[in-house]
Amino acid sequence: MEFIDYYKVLGVDKNASPEEIKKAYRKLARKLHPDLNPNDKEAGRKFQQLNEAHEVLSDPEKRKKYDQYGAHWKAASQQQEARARYQQAGQEAGANPFGQDWSQEHFTYSAADDVFSDFFSSIFGNAGTRRRSSRFKGQDIHAEMPLRLSEAYTTHSRTFSVNGKNIRITIPAGVENGQEIRLKGYGGAGVNGGPNGDLYITFVINNDTGFMRKGNDLYKQVDIDLYTAVLGGTITLNTLDGAVKLKVKPETQNGTKVRLKGKGFPVYKKDNQFGDLYITYNVLLPRNLTARQKALFEELAKTTK
Repeated sequence: MEFIDYYKVLGVDKNASPEEIKKAYRKLARKLHPDLNPNDKEAGRKFQQLNEAHEVLSDPEKRKKYDQYGAHWKAASQQQEARARYQQAGQEAGANPFGQDWSQEHFTYSAADDVFSDFFSSIFGNAGTRRRSSRFKGQDIHAEMPLRLSEAYTTHSRTFSVNGKNIRITIPAGVENGQEIRLKGYGGAGVNGGPNGDLYITFVINNDTGFMRKGNDLYKQVDIDLYTAVLGGTITLNTLDGAVKLKVKPETQNGTKVRLKGKGFPVYKKDNQFGDLYITYNVLLPRNLTARQKALFEELAKTTK
């Protein structure tokens, strides 16, 4: 039977505060819990030692006794055996042979229903109060959800499976690429009655439209012919919200930008609020001109000199 350094088991200093001990225990318990390591005997052994360490170092009285007797556990074990014999003798004689002071020195410990090491038992015995069982939140789960930009334009429902469980969620219009949402309680199961972990979903949006998105605004380059640019006219533009007719002013220059207010992307979780749509005109020069068309252009050129 070897001495067990409970401070080393928890990875804390001997002067660690109760908060530091609790934090270290919770971190390691999540990692070593048997539910997460069902076939790992070594993890099970370490988890047992971890519970012992927390049982002792989180209790001021037990910690004091451990600091006093831990390094001399053999002597403590022999002393406890002697006490047990004398207690039995005193009970048979109908008196306490050590007087009132002895009962004040009697060791008590918790975890009557748990299995502890011989080292633990040699110091604290096998009787006492029930150990406090710590509750742990289950593990959080992180997942990615692919989404098309056209889908992100509208609020819609999506069903997917996590750990064999079907989950149906409503995705609000306006979610952005890389945006993360949390579904509380849909992660891993809690430990010792603790709450379930959470499910974090990151949206990965693929742009399947002819628009470029910046925040809530959309951008698009639109081709117009030379004659419409010079004389003006009306063009039909297909937006994510349907077709709209757009008037082109006469003598519109190449690279001219116009704004369509409220025709951009929905604002996340704000009903009836949209960004703007910015259109940049790209004037196309005519090709394969006929002789007549070339003559007209030549005539037009002469009038501008």
